[in-house]
Amino acid sequence: MSTVVEIESAIQGLPKEDFWKLAEWFDQERSKTWEEQMAVDAEAGNLDFLFEEAQAARTSGKTVPWPVQA
Repeated sequence: MSTVVEIESAIQGLPKEDFWKLAEWFDQERSKTWEEQMAVDAEAGNLDFLFEEAQAARTSGKTVPWPVQA
């Protein structure tokens, strides 16, 4: 089983319990991969622009306390 089409077909044939186990595993793997990429991007300085934008907004008074108090 090596193509996406074959994998999709196999997933469609799974019993519901196995489908949900696979879905949970997939979500965990996706989250782990995302976290790893965020760490790599942060270390490389690729997210510095976010901090710069936030600091500029704070300096210019465009921010509000969070959570917003009603």
